[in-house]
Amino acid sequence: MKNLNRRDLCVALSAFAAMGSVSASAQAQAQAMPGEKVLSTPGAFPFDSLTPKKTENGVTRPVIQGVLPTGEAVELHETTLLPGHMPHPAHKHRHSEFMMIREGTIEFDNDGKKERVGPGGVIFAASGIMHGIKNVGDAPANYFVIAIGRESPMTPVEGTAR
Repeated sequence: MKNLNRRDLCVALSAFAAMGSVSASAQAQAQAMPGEKVLSTPGAFPFDSLTPKKTENGVTRPVIQGVLPTGEAVELHETTLLPGHMPHPAHKHRHSEFMMIREGTIEFDNDGKKERVGPGGVIFAASGIMHGIKNVGDAPANYFVIAIGRESPMTPVEGTAR
């Protein structure tokens, strides 16, 4: 080690940095569960190409689901929620969600505190916190959900009515 000059030190540090980069990449890939798609190809998702799935509360359109090369599990869908309806009772789960309201008025139940959010507004439902939404407007509400993290079973609030 006494004879290590600056050039040798730079080469060694570069090698360590490259090894760290490969290791981080391998770790991110390793976080994909069996059957999960690694989302590494850019793409566009025109509304016409999204397959609608009717529910008793409206319509949902899955957009994309998988794991980013950096390791985060993500899922994106758009929902049209009928007036007076909830997609499901209040619940909590391990993953976090962002909901971006495109049309309508949504009431966000944030662990018992209710807030109204309209077009252009964003709702954040944090991991492990009880939350729910309801369309409190007179027309269908449209919103996008971006879920970050893996699925876990929802825990409904007992006796929650729709």
